[in-house]
Amino acid sequence: MRAFIETLKNIWKIEDLRKRILYTLGILLVYRLGSFITLPGVDPGQLASLKAQTAEGVLGLLDMFSGGAFSNASIFALGIMPYISASIVVQLLGIAVPYFQRLQKEGESGRRKMNQITRYLTVFILVLQAPSYLANLHAQIPESAFIIKGSTFTISSVVIMTAGTMFIMWLGERITDRGIGNGISLIIMIGIIARLPFATVAEFGARLEQQGGGLVAFLVELVVLFIVFMFSILLVQGTRRIPVQYAKRIIGNKQYGGVRQYIPLKVNAAGVMPIIFAQALMFIPLTIAGFANSEKLTGFAAAFANFTGFWYNLVFAILIIAFTYFYTAVTINPQQMAEDMKRNGGFIPGVKPGRKTMEFLDSIMSRITLPGSIFLAFIAILPAFAQLAGISSQFASFYGGTSLLILVGVVLDTLQQIESHLLMRHYDGLMKSGRIKGRMGSASAM
Repeated sequence: MRAFIETLKNIWKIEDLRKRILYTLGILLVYRLGSFITLPGVDPGQLASLKAQTAEGVLGLLDMFSGGAFSNASIFALGIMPYISASIVVQLLGIAVPYFQRLQKEGESGRRKMNQITRYLTVFILVLQAPSYLANLHAQIPESAFIIKGSTFTISSVVIMTAGTMFIMWLGERITDRGIGNGISLIIMIGIIARLPFATVAEFGARLEQQGGGLVAFLVELVVLFIVFMFSILLVQGTRRIPVQYAKRIIGNKQYGGVRQYIPLKVNAAGVMPIIFAQALMFIPLTIAGFANSEKLTGFAAAFANFTGFWYNLVFAILIIAFTYFYTAVTINPQQMAEDMKRNGGFIPGVKPGRKTMEFLDSIMSRITLPGSIFLAFIAILPAFAQLAGISSQFASFYGGTSLLILVGVVLDTLQQIESHLLMRHYDGLMKSGRIKGRMGSASAM
């Protein structure tokens, strides 16, 4: 405890780190306040049916990603998910379209152009999603709740919600540039954390009710939640070291022979990005259906609106596995690694330098990514099993799934950045037993 207090004092002593943390907290406060500002023309006292609709199921997940703004009919109701959907499209185009491939190779200027295209595509998605949200809003709350009606309300609300999401994007970029951690990831995380206390209290109350299982059942749930939490940390941090025997290691003008080195290849090199992007795609059918009540949906839309359904979880798991391989390929380039080793006179025992080394590294990554991606998919669909076991939908969402993995990954990344500032100024890190391993250097940035 004394060491923890001393670490907090050291963090406060570093002026740059202190300013970054306070700036980040200030931006997050602005975001949380905005999620409670209702759209102009809507009576906030008549949103009970909308809150009931988003209490569980896929809409509950969407409301969690928006930090409760969806159920509040807020100016931030559409949250950051349209931007993530646009990012998916642009990054996939970077594989298939030569123009985007050239932009990826142009360095900083190409990155700026791709970011600009992503923003334009985000606006396009918002213009399509906002009317769907408004249609659901009209279906869920009484007509008397609308102070402003007709096309005036529709047009103004579409503009406001579009501007709201773009403002959230800007807040995330400010955090990334001047704060601590990845801004977009922190904004998603803060919305998830905001739901945790209410979900825990609601589950505790439900267990104390008659035939609810009592305090023992609630404690068992907490123990299982802790176990899943620890497995999630291992999944985010897990690495496998591949030994590389260097014939010569040149440092300055001196040569050292027989120095054993390791290539750190992570079992889950993509972090939580696959699960975020897969979840964004799972929201698309519901968006097309106009955020309608799942009980009125049929066929394809109904299958993908059923959070505990077989087809929803199967497709969700397959998308996570596919995106894990995709982001691993983007993050780790075996060809570049093989060229760097050859350039520095290094080799893998029993493997020829050059193409053979590239093929060896690629095969190793494929083998260790498969179990990592399957385990990531399993953790992602655990909330469905938890809900089927009788746990309330809000509390069940923290048994793995998108919420817990994002929470673990973003917290580790942020703590790693704080620790870097401490170590750079010769202070002790946050942990005595070793460095914190986050997802930095992987696909943590959006």
